[in-house]
Amino acid sequence: MNRILDKVSRIGIVPVVKIDDLDDAAPLADALCKGGLPVAEVTFRTALAKDAMFAMKKARPDMILGAGTVLTTSQVDDAMEAGAEFIVSPGTNPRIVEYCQEKNIPVIPGCSTPSDIDVALEHGINTVKFFPAEALGGLKMIKALSGPYVDLKFMPTGGINESNICDYLANERIVACGGTWMIDAKLIKEKRFDKIEELTRSAVKKMLGLELDHVGVNASKDTDYDIAKEFAKLLGSGVKETEVSTFAGTTVEVMKKGRGTHGHIAYRVNNTDRAVRYFESQGYEFLEESAQYDEKGKLKLIYFKDEIAGFAVHLIQK
Repeated sequence: MNRILDKVSRIGIVPVVKIDDLDDAAPLADALCKGGLPVAEVTFRTALAKDAMFAMKKARPDMILGAGTVLTTSQVDDAMEAGAEFIVSPGTNPRIVEYCQEKNIPVIPGCSTPSDIDVALEHGINTVKFFPAEALGGLKMIKALSGPYVDLKFMPTGGINESNICDYLANERIVACGGTWMIDAKLIKEKRFDKIEELTRSAVKKMLGLELDHVGVNASKDTDYDIAKEFAKLLGSGVKETEVSTFAGTTVEVMKKGRGTHGHIAYRVNNTDRAVRYFESQGYEFLEESAQYDEKGKLKLIYFKDEIAGFAVHLIQK
């Protein structure tokens, strides 16, 4: 996958932005980044798109900006000049695709039929926009199209919101989803950027699905089983011994030898890579040597660098 699209995939949600007032561009960029989504697809549905991208990039230089609703080669030029790192078109226009490839900028053409996909594949494109997603059948349609097109990835947009975002992102063929529910046009018009930040945080929280999995208690290989039995008695659960620990049910793990001064706390997340990206954007660091991967090379467990109150903290894939 292209480097920029890989970054977008790790973010997961791409806010689709329409700017009607240039003064809204910078505070909107700030609200999205503070809320945990340092990316936006700025649509060329208004004449302000290019200037808005300049303003957003100036306010948030590290923000990933894409240009959406790109219909002409001149819009591609304007977008690139303004700092766009990827191009999104509503349909599969061979001229736009070829021009973007000449300019060496990633392009995600809109596809809604197998014929559209065939044109995209003919041009070497393996990630397409699926729009309007819900109106075209949503996940069922994406799953149906995934059958014959085994290497194709999708970025669906249209009708996606906080109630269905996790269902979409659970599909491995979906790299990210476009959405507007956290940037309602009325909120932008009313300059309620604090509310947009709040809705963005809520969207990220929903996407991450952060839940307490278990607590680890440090002991020793001579005492872990007896301690686990005490917790099991309290919880009315069974005891399960492993090479490194003994579990009391599923919520308490007594370690023969473990990380952390006192133990560890484990949190389940929907996608460990996206969770790591989010927490890094909030200033947290991770211990790369603690990372564990599954047979497909997907990150399944990793520890934060710093302890909290003597407890190491790690993320684990649901």
